[in-house]
Amino acid sequence: MVEIVILRLSDRSTQPMTNNYMLNRSLTLKLWLLAIVLAKALPINSPAYGQIIQPIPQQPESFQERMRQQQEERTQQTQEQLKETWLRLNLQQPQLQQQQKIQQQEFTRQRQELIRQQQFRLQQQETRLQQQQFTQQQQFRIQDQQLRQDQQIRQQQQFRLQEQRRQQELRQQKNNL
Repeated sequence: MVEIVILRLSDRSTQPMTNNYMLNRSLTLKLWLLAIVLAKALPINSPAYGQIIQPIPQQPESFQERMRQQQEERTQQTQEQLKETWLRLNLQQPQLQQQQKIQQQEFTRQRQELIRQQQFRLQQQETRLQQQQFTQQQQFRIQDQQLRQDQQIRQQQQFRLQEQRRQQELRQQKNNL
């Protein structure tokens, strides 16, 4: 569209130099400047870019052609990578699901094993505590028995001593008579 306007303005350039001619020439210059600015501002792969500046046909390896080819190559590589990724994901999805299921089962098994070990440790601790309590009770019983025996022995000794004194007193009384 810009090119058409430029051609129309340049067609009038053959008229005699008047105010209109100067105005048209100014407009033409402004349009050319606008076209150059647009050409630099638009991306290289834009269709508008190709309409404003055409590559020179004698130079097959022009900068614009190389840039266009590189862009096409990058686009093709990206599309191929996306396709490979899509295929890999869709083909490997069942395998990934199976692996995930196996990992989940392994995690569950390990967790259950850990819980079982913790329960076993708790049972062992409880058993140890019960054994300690039983041992303490046994020790208390033994101490209690020893105390009773000691008391009985003391009582018996006291009784013997008392009996001996009584016997001795009786002997003395007999001797005194």
